[in-house]
Amino acid sequence: MEGYREAATRAAETLQSYREDLGGWRSCKRTNEVSVSWKPSTEFHGNIYKAEGILPAEPEVVFKCLKPEAGGLREKWDKNVKELLIIEIIDENICIVRTITPSAFMKIISPRDFLDVVLIKQEEDGTIFSAATNVEHPQCPPEPGYVRGRNYPCGCFCVPVPGDPNRTQLISFFQSDLSGNLPHSIVDSFFASSIAEFYSNLAKMVKTLVA
Repeated sequence: MEGYREAATRAAETLQSYREDLGGWRSCKRTNEVSVSWKPSTEFHGNIYKAEGILPAEPEVVFKCLKPEAGGLREKWDKNVKELLIIEIIDENICIVRTITPSAFMKIISPRDFLDVVLIKQEEDGTIFSAATNVEHPQCPPEPGYVRGRNYPCGCFCVPVPGDPNRTQLISFFQSDLSGNLPHSIVDSFFASSIAEFYSNLAKMVKTLVA
């Protein structure tokens, strides 16, 4: 268990460093809901993506949509999540989560699964953030039918907008090795478009909750 706590703490510290790192990001997509940028990852041979957007609800409502839980809201709106499974609860803030994803990009990307330790924390200013990174767990070995991908330190910050309690700035970091020898061009196109869709679908779900 201590190994999982250490991995979660490292992921959270790394995510905070990404948030403070303002240099070298290159814009790759912009919509009404989100601006997406990227730069080469220092964790693996791919890229890290940063997404920023404003959502029309307080941080607690936004995070309710994002929270990794079996049968939760995330499975309803996130097109890249087929199923979330809690493999083990380490403590009240840390758990092991298996995420199953459907095929994507006109089925060029086959179904994947990811196994992560996830840390959830609320800061004094009202920001709620989650940080995750890949782990292994004896109860969840790779299964036939799924390519086991690897998430490197990733997650999101639900930040209160000063002076407007009914709006949240959502800053997200995506850093995944999809595995399976996919061409870089396919992976880059997939992430840029799927992150934009992620924010668009999240905004729609948030609006239904505050309506």
